[in-house]
Amino acid sequence: MFTKKEKDYLPLTESTFYIILSLVEPMHGYGIMQNVEEMSNGTVKLGPGTLYGALNKLEKEKLIIKVHIEQAEERRKYYELTDLGRNVLKLEFERLSRLVNASRGTIEKLEGR
Repeated sequence: MFTKKEKDYLPLTESTFYIILSLVEPMHGYGIMQNVEEMSNGTVKLGPGTLYGALNKLEKEKLIIKVHIEQAEERRKYYELTDLGRNVLKLEFERLSRLVNASRGTIEKLEGR
């Protein structure tokens, strides 16, 4: 199953969650910024400084790695999830799902259903 170390990364910030979610396939920084904005329906917009600061932190924590992509522009840096990053993403998804499921009945009562 999952180790305590993986759980230590939780909870993720909304921005970090979207960044990691974007990296299920290798992607460069500008692509990540666009993907995050699209996935969040425009509620999360990352500037370059915020994004690259987050990517550096995630790389130091071994959640992502830089990868070389053949036929890609050389100046672009591509990133992808490590196994640790995948496990952290799965754990965060499970945590968020539990929160949604636990609160569903209460929210429906508030809405008068």
